[in-house]
Amino acid sequence: MAAITDHGPAMPGGPHYYHFGNLRVLPSEIGGVKILKGVEANIINEKGELDLDTYYLERLDVVLAGFHARCFGSSVMEDCTRALFNAMENPLIDIIVHPGNPEFPLDYEAVVRRAAEKGIPLEINNSSFCGSRRGSSGNCSDIARMIAAYGGPMVIGSDAHFAQDVGRFDYAVEAVLAAGIREEQVLNSSVEKVLQYLGRKKTDKGDIIE
Repeated sequence: MAAITDHGPAMPGGPHYYHFGNLRVLPSEIGGVKILKGVEANIINEKGELDLDTYYLERLDVVLAGFHARCFGSSVMEDCTRALFNAMENPLIDIIVHPGNPEFPLDYEAVVRRAAEKGIPLEINNSSFCGSRRGSSGNCSDIARMIAAYGGPMVIGSDAHFAQDVGRFDYAVEAVLAAGIREEQVLNSSVEKVLQYLGRKKTDKGDIIE
C-alpha cells in the first residue's frame, strides 16, 4: 500500500487545489499495490482550520494534518495547543503529523491524552530524528513514552525528504520500542488495520469534479 499525500496549497510551492481534484484519475490499485489518495494539510489558524476545504477532504482516502512553517503564524505553546485541539474536532482528519516539531511547541501530555481519548493517531517519523525539523528528537521520544502510557493509537512514518529515505524507519522504530508502545497501538502495522480505520469516514459524496 502507498499513499500520495502532498502538502496542502498554503505551503509555499505546494500544489494547487486542482492537484487534489486530479487525484481522482489515479487507479485505486497499481500492480497489486493499494493506492491511497490524500493530503498533508496545513493547520492555518487557532481555530484548527485546514488549507483544504471540506469538499476535497471528504473525498480523499487519507487526511494528514500538522503545523508547517509559513502556514501557521504562532510559536506560542498555548496557541499551538489550542489550534491542534480544535483541529482534532474535525472528523475528516485521520492522522496528526510530526507533533514533536519544536518550532510549534505543544503541551505534549495534554495533546497525547486528547488524541488517545478521540482515537486519533499521532505520527512518530524517522525524519524527525535524523533529517528535518532539528530539535525534534527529544520531543518525539517523550511523545512516544506518553503514547505508551495513555494507550492511544499512533503511526510510524519515514517522512522522507529524499528518495533513498522512503521506507526508512530505523530511528522511529527504535524510539517506539524504547517507549514500550504495543504493536496493537501502531495503526500501520498492517494494511487491514489502516483500511479499517480509514473506512470509518466513508461517504457517498463521489468523485471530485472540477
